[in-house]
Amino acid sequence: MGEHSQPLDLEEALYRIRQDLNPVTESEVIATGVASGRILASTVNAPLNLPPFRASAMDGYALRLDEDAIQAAQPYEIVGESLAGHPWSGTLAPGQCARVFTGAVVPEGANQVIPQEEVRAREGNRVFFSGHQPSEKFVRPIGHDVAQGAVLLPAGTYLSAFAIGTLITAGVQHVTVRRKLRVGVFSTGDELVDLSVSAQALKPGQIYDSNRATVLALLANEPCELSDLGRIPDEHAATEAALTAGAEKCDFLITSGGVSVGDADFVTRSIRQLGQLEFWKLNLKPGKPLAMGRIGECVLLGLPGNPVSTIVTLLLVAKPAIRHVAGDTRRTSLIAAQAELTTPLRHAPGRAEFQRGTAEMTQGRIFVASTGDQASNRMSSFTQSNCLIHIPKEAGDLTAGTRVEILPFEGLLA
Repeated sequence: MGEHSQPLDLEEALYRIRQDLNPVTESEVIATGVASGRILASTVNAPLNLPPFRASAMDGYALRLDEDAIQAAQPYEIVGESLAGHPWSGTLAPGQCARVFTGAVVPEGANQVIPQEEVRAREGNRVFFSGHQPSEKFVRPIGHDVAQGAVLLPAGTYLSAFAIGTLITAGVQHVTVRRKLRVGVFSTGDELVDLSVSAQALKPGQIYDSNRATVLALLANEPCELSDLGRIPDEHAATEAALTAGAEKCDFLITSGGVSVGDADFVTRSIRQLGQLEFWKLNLKPGKPLAMGRIGECVLLGLPGNPVSTIVTLLLVAKPAIRHVAGDTRRTSLIAAQAELTTPLRHAPGRAEFQRGTAEMTQGRIFVASTGDQASNRMSSFTQSNCLIHIPKEAGDLTAGTRVEILPFEGLLA
């Protein structure tokens, strides 16, 4: 793929990433209990039926019901008790029942569980039920959840807590997962200092390096081995040396800053000189300057340096790209919802924009308000927001009451 110098729409950039970046193919077998956050390399089929026996869905009494309704005057003889993990081994005859509890084996001969709330009276070993027609059987058949041999989890699944629980429920002890991506994170800029410098010792023009720490924190739950590669000074030779060294040991490099057109912006030109630059501008606000390229086999994403722009492009571009290359086939799409604006938004047509917003649900409807000043240096605006408000590139100013698309942070951060 040759360099694309014109600004790309976000959708086009993501499409190019999916088309031109290949997922890792190497895999390893690990214990299911330590597989959280990994990506399945091969499909897992259920080794047994779930449940593996007929199970009660209620606390109550298991019996044989040959008629459509329970007769209030008919007593049933209690001949056994089936508890979870302690089944009753007998077979029920007509007119007999067994005390049964949720999750326990339903005895042979029974086809109905009567919930204990339907008990009218109990006299010794006899029980009387309220006359009624049962609404359902309350018997979970064998394989009700998953049938033996059926696909339990397909290849490409991100192993969330739910997925791990599903595997363990089925008795899957080991899984084959793709190896973790090796992701290195740089920041660039002579103005940056770390937290070892006290606030009183900051020199004129210096700021704390929050971008690198934020990027590392936002990638902490991705299927990656993260490396903090430090800060690159605003020097061409130092930038080339750092990117060359990082590319030799990483599958993915992420930088922040140095991708615009200033005299001290060396990341983009270094990618051109060391490898191949795929694109370096997005039709996006915030986040227009974004470089994507390769140095050898390593993919490099150069994010803009303003904190808000760094975060937005990481969420919208870098995370989907990393998930794609990691082999995750189920979490690369952005999750959106519709909401009603409660505040007007100013927007000039030409670039898609993602503003920070605060959304809330009221009487079944989602409302969203802007957090105010959208300057790309306002890192604090993220602590007040829970979503991004998507303003299409063709839209002008939006009035209160307009329906808009929002991207909840819960979907972007997970």
